[in-house]
Amino acid sequence: MRSVKLLTVGVGALQSSLEYSGEVRARVESRLGFRVAGKIVQRQAELGQRVRAGQVLAQLDPKDYQLAADAARAQLASATTQRDLAAADFKRYQALKDQNFISGAELERRDATLKAAQATLDQARAQLSSQGNQAAYTTLVADAPGVVTGIEAEPGQVVSAGTPVVRIAQDGARDVVFVVPEDKVAQIAQGSEVAVRGWSGGAMLSGRVREVAASADPATRTYQVKVALEGAQVPPLGATVYATPKALSHEGIAAIKLPTSALRQEGQATAVWVYDPATSTVKSQVVRIATADGNEAVVASGLTPGMQVVATGVHVLSPGQKVTVYQQKTGAAPVPKAQTATDSVAITPEPPVAAASSAK
Repeated sequence: MRSVKLLTVGVGALQSSLEYSGEVRARVESRLGFRVAGKIVQRQAELGQRVRAGQVLAQLDPKDYQLAADAARAQLASATTQRDLAAADFKRYQALKDQNFISGAELERRDATLKAAQATLDQARAQLSSQGNQAAYTTLVADAPGVVTGIEAEPGQVVSAGTPVVRIAQDGARDVVFVVPEDKVAQIAQGSEVAVRGWSGGAMLSGRVREVAASADPATRTYQVKVALEGAQVPPLGATVYATPKALSHEGIAAIKLPTSALRQEGQATAVWVYDPATSTVKSQVVRIATADGNEAVVASGLTPGMQVVATGVHVLSPGQKVTVYQQKTGAAPVPKAQTATDSVAITPEPPVAAASSAK
C-alpha cells in the first residue's frame, strides 16, 4: 500500500499580477530632413547631444541654390525695368490723350502693357522669394529643444527632399511604451491606471493609459500601449521600466490554488487525485485551470473547499487504489548499536568434500 501526502483544498487570495517590460520614450519624436535635395557637406549634430530650438544640425551644398537665387534676382531687376518703362509710356500717352492727340484705344493698349509688366514684376519678385527660401532650406535646424536619438545620414551622402537625417526626442512629456497580447488588450481602457517601476529601482510611479494601438503589429501580433507618466521623478529617456496595468491585476481575488505537483494529464484534460477517507482510496477528478499564481495553478472548477487531494507522486497511482496518509516523523528514531560480525552473520558449515579415488 502506497503512502501519499495530502493537502486540503481551501480558498486563498491571489498574489501575482501581470507585469510588462516597457521603455521610456518622448511623447513627440521627430525625424528631421531637408526640404530640398542635395549633398550633405556638414553634420553638426551628434548622437545623444542636447540641442535647442533653431540650432543648426546639418548643411547641404548651397551653391546651386545660390546661383538660382542670383538668376531670380536678375529677372526681378529686368522685370522692374520693364515695368518702369511701361509706366513712363502710359504716363506720356495719358498726357497725349488729355490733349486729344491719340485715341482712347491707344491709351488702353498702353494701360494693358503696364499691367502686364506689373504682373511680370510680381512674378519675378515671388520667384526670388521662393529661390531665397530654397537656399535657406539647405541648412537643417532643430524645431524644438530636445535630445538627438538617431543619426540617419552622414556627410558626403546625397539625399532627396524629405529624407530623414536626424531624429530628435523633444523635451516635455514622457510616455512608457509596452505591448500586450491580443487576449489582454480589450481589458485595457484609455485612462486606466498603470503602476510603473524602474528596472534599476527607485520609487513607484503612477501613470494612465494615453493610447492603445488600434491594430496589431504585423510581426509580433501584439498591441502597443502608451502610458502618460505622472510626477516629477520621471525615469530618463530610453530607460527600461516595468508596467503593471491595474485592469489586469488579480491581487486579492479569492481562488483555489494547487501546487503543480498535484496536477496530472488525463487525455486532453487536467486531473487530480481526490482522497476518500471513508475507504482510504483515491479517485480521479478532472479540473479546469484558469491561470497561474506564481508557482501555483489557479483552479477554475472541479474542486470545492474541504476536499483532500494528493500533493505529490500522482503519476504512480491508479483509480480506486488504497493508500495510507503519510505522517511526517517528529523526531529521529534511536540508532541500535552495531552487532558484532559473529552475531550478525550466520555461518553455515561447508559440506564435506569426498576424496576422489582412482581405480587401478
